[in-house]
Amino acid sequence: MEITRRKELELLTRRFKHSPIVAVLGPRQCGKTTLARQFAKLHPPEKIHFFDLEDASAVAKLDNPSLVLEPLKGYVIIDEIQRRPELFPALRVLVDKQPSTRYLILGSASRDLLAQSSESLAGRISYVEIEGFSLDTLPDAPVRKLWVRGGFPRSFLSKNDEASFEWRQDFITTFLERDVPRLSLKIPAKTLRRFWTMLAHYHGQIFNASEIGQNLASSDSSMKRYLDVLSGTFLVRQIQPWSYNTKKRLIKRPKIYFRDSGILHALLSLKTPDDVLSHPKLGASWEGFALEQAITHLALREEEVFFWGVHTGAELDLLFQSRGRLWGIEAKFNEAPTVTPSMLSAVSELSLAHLWVLHPGKDGYAMHPRVSAVPLHGLSSIKIIPNKPVRGS
Repeated sequence: MEITRRKELELLTRRFKHSPIVAVLGPRQCGKTTLARQFAKLHPPEKIHFFDLEDASAVAKLDNPSLVLEPLKGYVIIDEIQRRPELFPALRVLVDKQPSTRYLILGSASRDLLAQSSESLAGRISYVEIEGFSLDTLPDAPVRKLWVRGGFPRSFLSKNDEASFEWRQDFITTFLERDVPRLSLKIPAKTLRRFWTMLAHYHGQIFNASEIGQNLASSDSSMKRYLDVLSGTFLVRQIQPWSYNTKKRLIKRPKIYFRDSGILHALLSLKTPDDVLSHPKLGASWEGFALEQAITHLALREEEVFFWGVHTGAELDLLFQSRGRLWGIEAKFNEAPTVTPSMLSAVSELSLAHLWVLHPGKDGYAMHPRVSAVPLHGLSSIKIIPNKPVRGS
Protein backbone atom coordinates (compact mmCIF):
# COMPACT_ATOMS: atom_id res chain seq x y z
CA MET A 1 0.00 0.00 0.00
CA GLU A 2 1.48 3.34 -1.08
CA ILE A 3 0.33 6.62 0.43
CA THR A 4 0.55 9.68 -1.85
CA ARG A 5 2.22 12.58 -0.06
CA ARG A 6 0.39 15.44 -1.76
CA LYS A 7 1.58 18.14 0.64
CA GLU A 8 5.25 17.21 0.18
CA LEU A 9 4.86 16.87 -3.61
CA GLU A 10 3.39 20.36 -3.81
CA LEU A 11 6.24 21.65 -1.65
CA LEU A 12 8.88 20.09 -3.93
CA THR A 13 7.24 21.65 -6.99
CA ARG A 14 7.28 25.09 -5.35
CA ARG A 15 10.88 24.78 -4.23
CA PHE A 16 12.10 23.83 -7.71
CA LYS A 17 10.67 27.08 -9.07
CA HIS A 18 13.35 28.97 -7.12
CA SER A 19 16.18 26.46 -6.54
CA PRO A 20 18.01 24.19 -9.00
CA ILE A 21 18.74 21.72 -6.17
CA VAL A 22 16.29 20.49 -3.56
CA ALA A 23 17.52 18.26 -0.73
CA VAL A 24 14.98 16.00 0.97
CA LEU A 25 16.28 15.09 4.42
CA GLY A 26 14.90 12.60 6.91
CA PRO A 27 15.60 9.33 8.73
CA ARG A 28 16.15 6.13 6.81
CA GLN A 29 12.98 4.28 5.81
CA CYS A 30 10.74 7.32 6.35
CA GLY A 31 9.59 7.44 2.73
CA LYS A 32 12.08 9.73 0.95
CA THR A 33 12.63 7.35 -1.98
CA THR A 34 8.89 6.74 -2.33
CA LEU A 35 8.31 10.50 -2.37
CA ALA A 36 11.00 10.92 -5.06
CA ARG A 37 9.38 8.23 -7.21
CA GLN A 38 5.96 9.84 -6.77
CA PHE A 39 7.50 13.15 -7.86
CA ALA A 40 9.09 11.44 -10.87
CA LYS A 41 5.67 10.16 -12.00
CA LEU A 42 4.53 13.77 -12.41
CA HIS A 43 7.02 14.21 -15.27
CA PRO A 44 7.74 12.44 -18.58
CA PRO A 45 9.96 9.34 -18.06
CA GLU A 46 12.63 10.67 -20.40
CA LYS A 47 13.11 13.66 -18.12
CA ILE A 48 13.86 11.53 -15.02
CA HIS A 49 17.31 10.13 -14.23
CA PHE A 50 17.60 8.12 -10.97
CA PHE A 51 20.81 7.16 -9.15
CA ASP A 52 20.65 5.11 -5.94
CA LEU A 53 24.01 5.28 -4.15
CA GLU A 54 23.25 2.03 -2.33
CA ASP A 55 23.42 0.37 -5.75
CA ALA A 56 27.01 -0.52 -6.71
CA SER A 57 26.35 0.10 -10.42
CA ALA A 58 25.04 3.62 -9.72
CA VAL A 59 28.09 4.34 -7.58
CA ALA A 60 30.37 3.16 -10.39
CA LYS A 61 28.58 5.37 -12.92
CA LEU A 62 29.19 8.43 -10.78
CA ASP A 63 32.93 7.85 -10.42
CA ASN A 64 33.16 10.62 -13.01
CA PRO A 65 30.07 12.67 -12.13
CA SER A 66 30.59 15.55 -14.54
CA LEU A 67 30.92 13.21 -17.52
CA VAL A 68 27.76 11.25 -16.61
CA LEU A 69 25.52 14.06 -15.31
CA GLU A 70 26.31 16.98 -17.62
CA PRO A 71 24.39 15.66 -20.68
CA LEU A 72 21.23 14.93 -18.64
CA LYS A 73 18.15 17.15 -18.99
CA GLY A 74 15.10 17.36 -16.76
CA TYR A 75 15.36 16.00 -13.21
CA VAL A 76 18.33 14.11 -11.77
CA ILE A 77 17.47 12.22 -8.55
CA ILE A 78 20.33 11.03 -6.33
CA ASP A 79 19.42 8.87 -3.34
CA GLU A 80 21.56 8.50 -0.16
CA ILE A 81 23.88 11.25 -1.32
CA GLN A 82 25.62 11.48 2.05
CA ARG A 83 27.51 8.35 0.97
CA ARG A 84 29.28 10.38 -1.75
CA PRO A 85 29.87 13.90 -0.34
CA GLU A 86 32.45 14.56 -3.08
CA LEU A 87 29.49 14.98 -5.46
CA PHE A 88 28.60 18.37 -3.98
CA PRO A 89 31.36 20.39 -5.71
CA ALA A 90 30.50 18.65 -8.99
CA LEU A 91 26.82 19.58 -8.58
CA ARG A 92 27.78 23.22 -8.07
CA VAL A 93 29.66 23.27 -11.37
CA LEU A 94 26.87 21.42 -13.21
CA VAL A 95 24.17 23.77 -11.92
CA ASP A 96 26.12 26.78 -13.16
CA LYS A 97 26.69 25.15 -16.58
CA GLN A 98 23.15 23.76 -17.01
CA PRO A 99 20.77 26.06 -15.07
CA SER A 100 17.68 24.37 -16.54
CA THR A 101 18.49 20.93 -15.07
CA ARG A 102 17.05 20.21 -11.65
CA TYR A 103 18.61 17.97 -8.98
CA LEU A 104 16.60 16.19 -6.27
CA ILE A 105 18.98 14.79 -3.67
CA LEU A 106 17.94 12.56 -0.78
CA GLY A 107 19.89 12.21 2.46
CA SER A 108 19.49 10.33 5.73
CA ALA A 109 21.99 12.24 7.83
CA SER A 110 21.84 15.97 8.29
CA ARG A 111 25.34 16.13 9.76
CA ASP A 112 27.14 15.12 6.55
CA LEU A 113 24.69 16.54 4.06
CA LEU A 114 24.33 19.97 5.61
CA ALA A 115 28.04 20.35 6.34
CA GLN A 116 29.06 19.51 2.78
CA SER A 117 26.29 21.29 0.93
CA SER A 118 26.57 24.49 2.92
CA GLU A 119 30.17 24.84 1.71
CA SER A 120 29.55 24.03 -1.95
CA LEU A 121 25.94 24.83 -2.78
CA ALA A 122 25.11 28.03 -0.90
CA GLY A 123 22.46 29.97 -2.80
CA ARG A 124 21.68 27.02 -5.07
CA ILE A 125 19.94 24.59 -2.71
CA SER A 126 16.68 24.40 -0.79
CA TYR A 127 16.00 21.94 2.05
CA VAL A 128 12.86 19.93 2.73
CA GLU A 129 12.73 17.82 5.88
CA ILE A 130 10.26 14.95 6.07
CA GLU A 131 9.28 12.45 8.72
CA GLY A 132 7.32 9.22 8.43
CA PHE A 133 3.54 9.27 8.27
CA SER A 134 1.76 11.95 10.29
CA LEU A 135 -1.82 13.04 10.86
CA ASP A 136 -1.27 15.46 7.96
CA THR A 137 -0.31 12.53 5.69
CA LEU A 138 -3.05 10.24 7.03
CA PRO A 139 -5.89 12.48 8.24
CA ASP A 140 -8.24 9.50 8.61
CA ALA A 141 -5.75 7.20 10.37
CA PRO A 142 -6.58 5.89 13.85
CA VAL A 143 -4.62 8.23 16.12
CA ARG A 144 -3.84 5.49 18.65
CA LYS A 145 -2.41 3.20 15.97
CA LEU A 146 -0.16 5.97 14.62
CA TRP A 147 0.95 6.83 18.15
CA VAL A 148 1.71 3.24 19.22
CA ARG A 149 3.40 2.08 15.99
CA GLY A 150 4.95 5.39 14.98
CA GLY A 151 5.11 6.92 11.53
CA PHE A 152 7.66 4.78 9.70
CA PRO A 153 5.59 3.45 6.77
CA ARG A 154 6.54 -0.22 7.14
CA SER A 155 5.88 -0.11 10.87
CA PHE A 156 2.51 1.61 10.56
CA LEU A 157 1.34 -0.57 7.66
CA SER A 158 2.41 -3.89 9.23
CA LYS A 159 -0.30 -6.56 9.37
CA ASN A 160 -0.38 -6.57 13.19
CA ASP A 161 1.27 -5.09 16.27
CA GLU A 162 3.76 -7.93 16.58
CA ALA A 163 5.02 -7.52 13.01
CA SER A 164 5.27 -3.77 13.53
CA PHE A 165 7.28 -4.21 16.72
CA GLU A 166 9.64 -6.68 15.02
CA TRP A 167 10.21 -4.27 12.13
CA ARG A 168 11.16 -1.50 14.55
CA GLN A 169 13.54 -3.79 16.44
CA ASP A 170 15.22 -4.68 13.14
CA PHE A 171 15.40 -0.98 12.20
CA ILE A 172 17.21 -0.20 15.47
CA THR A 173 19.71 -3.03 14.96
CA THR A 174 20.38 -2.07 11.33
CA PHE A 175 20.87 1.57 12.25
CA LEU A 176 23.38 0.70 14.98
CA GLU A 177 25.31 -1.99 13.11
CA ARG A 178 25.26 -0.65 9.55
CA ASP A 179 24.25 3.01 9.31
CA VAL A 180 26.39 4.43 12.10
CA PRO A 181 29.65 2.86 10.79
CA ARG A 182 28.84 4.14 7.28
CA LEU A 183 28.79 7.67 8.68
CA SER A 184 32.38 7.16 9.85
CA LEU A 185 31.24 7.45 13.46
CA LYS A 186 33.47 5.33 15.66
CA ILE A 187 30.93 4.39 18.30
CA PRO A 188 30.49 0.74 19.33
CA ALA A 189 26.98 -0.48 18.51
CA LYS A 190 26.43 -1.86 22.03
CA THR A 191 27.45 1.41 23.64
CA LEU A 192 25.15 3.50 21.46
CA ARG A 193 22.27 1.06 22.04
CA ARG A 194 22.68 1.38 25.81
CA PHE A 195 22.73 5.17 25.51
CA TRP A 196 19.69 5.18 23.20
CA THR A 197 17.75 2.88 25.51
CA MET A 198 18.60 5.00 28.54
CA LEU A 199 17.62 8.13 26.62
CA ALA A 200 14.14 6.65 26.17
CA HIS A 201 13.62 7.11 29.91
CA TYR A 202 14.50 10.82 29.51
CA HIS A 203 11.93 11.36 26.74
CA GLY A 204 10.20 14.67 27.46
CA GLN A 205 12.75 15.64 30.10
CA ILE A 206 15.77 17.90 30.40
CA PHE A 207 18.92 16.22 29.05
CA ASN A 208 21.31 15.42 31.90
CA ALA A 209 24.66 14.38 30.41
CA SER A 210 26.30 13.88 33.80
CA GLU A 211 23.59 11.60 35.15
CA ILE A 212 23.49 9.42 32.02
CA GLY A 213 27.30 9.42 31.81
CA GLN A 214 27.61 8.13 35.37
CA ASN A 215 25.28 5.24 34.57
CA LEU A 216 27.27 4.37 31.45
CA ALA A 217 30.70 5.12 32.97
CA SER A 218 31.32 7.71 30.22
CA SER A 219 32.16 11.39 30.10
CA ASP A 220 29.70 14.25 29.64
CA SER A 221 31.29 15.05 26.29
CA SER A 222 30.70 11.50 25.04
CA MET A 223 27.04 11.69 26.07
CA LYS A 224 26.61 14.96 24.20
CA ARG A 225 28.34 13.47 21.17
CA TYR A 226 26.05 10.42 21.18
CA LEU A 227 23.03 12.70 21.47
CA ASP A 228 24.24 14.73 18.48
CA VAL A 229 24.54 11.52 16.45
CA LEU A 230 20.91 10.59 17.15
CA SER A 231 19.79 14.17 16.48
CA GLY A 232 21.80 14.37 13.27
CA THR A 233 20.15 11.22 11.95
CA PHE A 234 16.65 12.57 12.72
CA LEU A 235 15.85 10.06 15.46
CA VAL A 236 15.89 12.40 18.46
CA ARG A 237 14.80 16.03 18.68
CA GLN A 238 16.61 18.47 20.94
CA ILE A 239 14.34 21.38 21.83
CA GLN A 240 16.45 24.26 23.02
CA PRO A 241 15.40 26.58 25.88
CA TRP A 242 14.01 30.03 25.07
CA SER A 243 16.35 32.74 26.31
CA TYR A 244 15.50 36.38 26.95
CA ASN A 245 16.22 39.17 29.41
CA THR A 246 14.59 38.33 32.72
CA LYS A 247 15.45 38.19 36.38
CA LYS A 248 13.96 34.70 36.62
CA ARG A 249 16.29 31.67 36.66
CA LEU A 250 15.71 30.02 33.31
CA ILE A 251 16.36 26.37 32.47
CA LYS A 252 19.27 26.36 30.02
CA ARG A 253 19.64 22.72 28.94
CA PRO A 254 17.71 21.14 26.05
CA LYS A 255 14.69 18.91 26.34
CA ILE A 256 14.82 15.53 24.63
CA TYR A 257 12.05 13.95 22.55
CA PHE A 258 12.08 10.89 20.32
CA ARG A 259 10.85 12.02 16.92
CA ASP A 260 9.08 8.72 16.31
CA SER A 261 6.88 7.35 19.09
CA GLY A 262 7.12 3.83 17.66
CA ILE A 263 10.91 3.75 18.08
CA LEU A 264 10.48 5.03 21.65
CA HIS A 265 8.06 2.20 22.39
CA ALA A 266 10.37 -0.38 20.81
CA LEU A 267 13.27 0.71 23.03
CA LEU A 268 10.96 0.49 26.05
CA SER A 269 9.83 -3.01 24.90
CA LEU A 270 6.20 -1.91 24.53
CA LYS A 271 4.60 -4.14 21.86
CA THR A 272 0.88 -3.40 22.13
CA PRO A 273 -1.44 -0.48 22.93
CA ASP A 274 -2.13 -2.06 26.33
CA ASP A 275 1.62 -2.12 27.04
CA VAL A 276 1.85 1.60 26.25
CA LEU A 277 -1.26 2.52 28.25
CA SER A 278 0.04 0.77 31.37
CA HIS A 279 3.61 2.14 31.24
CA PRO A 280 4.90 4.96 33.51
CA LYS A 281 6.03 6.90 30.39
CA LEU A 282 2.46 6.94 29.02
CA GLY A 283 1.93 10.69 29.47
CA ALA A 284 5.37 11.66 28.20
CA SER A 285 4.98 9.35 25.19
CA TRP A 286 1.66 10.88 24.14
CA GLU A 287 2.85 14.43 24.76
CA GLY A 288 5.95 13.90 22.60
CA PHE A 289 3.80 12.38 19.85
CA ALA A 290 1.38 15.32 19.96
CA LEU A 291 4.16 17.92 19.86
CA GLU A 292 5.78 16.19 16.87
CA GLN A 293 2.44 16.22 15.05
CA ALA A 294 2.11 19.96 15.73
CA ILE A 295 5.65 20.69 14.55
CA THR A 296 5.00 18.76 11.34
CA HIS A 297 1.61 20.40 10.76
CA LEU A 298 3.02 23.91 11.26
CA ALA A 299 6.11 23.06 9.12
CA LEU A 300 8.46 24.33 11.84
CA ARG A 301 12.18 23.70 11.48
CA GLU A 302 14.15 22.42 14.47
CA GLU A 303 15.90 25.76 14.94
CA GLU A 304 12.49 27.49 15.12
CA VAL A 305 11.06 25.62 18.12
CA PHE A 306 11.90 26.18 21.78
CA PHE A 307 10.56 25.40 25.22
CA TRP A 308 10.32 27.76 28.16
CA GLY A 309 11.00 26.83 31.73
CA VAL A 310 12.00 28.50 34.98
CA HIS A 311 13.42 26.85 38.05
CA THR A 312 10.36 27.79 40.09
CA GLY A 313 8.38 25.24 38.06
CA ALA A 314 6.47 27.18 35.37
CA GLU A 315 7.07 25.85 31.87
CA LEU A 316 5.75 25.70 28.32
CA ASP A 317 6.23 22.64 26.09
CA LEU A 318 6.67 24.46 22.79
CA LEU A 319 7.32 28.07 21.87
CA PHE A 320 7.78 29.52 18.39
CA GLN A 321 7.77 32.86 16.60
CA SER A 322 5.57 33.63 13.61
CA ARG A 323 4.28 36.84 12.07
CA GLY A 324 6.25 38.86 14.59
CA ARG A 325 4.61 37.27 17.64
CA LEU A 326 5.22 34.43 20.10
CA TRP A 327 2.88 31.44 20.18
CA GLY A 328 2.74 28.48 22.54
CA ILE A 329 1.68 24.84 22.48
CA GLU A 330 1.11 22.52 25.43
CA ALA A 331 0.33 18.80 25.21
CA LYS A 332 -1.72 17.14 27.93
CA PHE A 333 -2.81 13.50 28.12
CA ASN A 334 -6.17 14.58 29.49
CA GLU A 335 -9.44 14.52 27.55
CA ALA A 336 -10.67 17.70 29.25
CA PRO A 337 -7.66 19.86 30.23
CA THR A 338 -8.15 22.98 32.33
CA VAL A 339 -6.09 26.13 32.62
CA THR A 340 -3.16 25.80 35.01
CA PRO A 341 -1.12 28.49 36.79
CA SER A 342 1.85 27.47 34.61
CA MET A 343 -0.13 28.22 31.44
CA LEU A 344 -1.21 31.61 32.72
CA SER A 345 2.35 32.38 33.76
CA ALA A 346 3.61 31.55 30.26
CA VAL A 347 0.93 33.68 28.58
CA SER A 348 1.74 36.64 30.82
CA GLU A 349 5.54 36.36 31.04
CA LEU A 350 6.05 35.70 27.32
CA SER A 351 3.18 37.91 26.04
CA LEU A 352 1.91 34.99 23.98
CA ALA A 353 -0.46 35.81 21.13
CA HIS A 354 -2.15 32.49 21.87
CA LEU A 355 -1.58 29.16 23.60
CA TRP A 356 -3.08 25.93 22.28
CA VAL A 357 -3.43 22.90 24.54
CA LEU A 358 -3.43 19.64 22.57
CA HIS A 359 -5.35 16.75 24.13
CA PRO A 360 -6.64 13.26 23.15
CA GLY A 361 -10.32 14.14 23.58
CA LYS A 362 -12.94 14.98 20.95
CA ASP A 363 -13.84 18.60 21.64
CA GLY A 364 -12.16 21.95 21.22
CA TYR A 365 -13.09 24.84 23.48
CA ALA A 366 -11.90 28.18 24.85
CA MET A 367 -10.16 27.96 28.20
CA HIS A 368 -9.11 31.62 28.49
CA PRO A 369 -9.10 34.63 26.11
CA ARG A 370 -5.66 33.51 24.90
CA VAL A 371 -5.78 29.76 25.65
CA SER A 372 -7.69 27.12 23.67
CA ALA A 373 -8.07 23.36 24.07
CA VAL A 374 -7.59 21.57 20.73
CA PRO A 375 -8.12 17.84 20.12
CA LEU A 376 -5.12 16.33 18.37
CA HIS A 377 -7.21 15.38 15.32
CA GLY A 378 -8.18 19.08 15.06
CA LEU A 379 -4.73 20.55 14.36
CA SER A 380 -6.18 22.42 11.37
CA SER A 381 -7.97 24.73 13.82
CA ILE A 382 -4.61 26.24 14.86
CA LYS A 383 -4.44 29.54 13.01
CA ILE A 384 -1.53 31.98 13.04
CA ILE A 385 -3.04 35.48 12.83
CA PRO A 386 -0.74 38.37 11.82
CA ASN A 387 -0.27 41.13 14.33
CA LYS A 388 -2.48 44.11 13.58
CA PRO A 389 -0.58 47.41 13.20
CA VAL A 390 -1.27 50.07 15.80
CA ARG A 391 -3.71 52.63 14.40
CA GLY A 392 -1.94 55.80 13.37
CA SER A 393 1.51 54.18 13.11
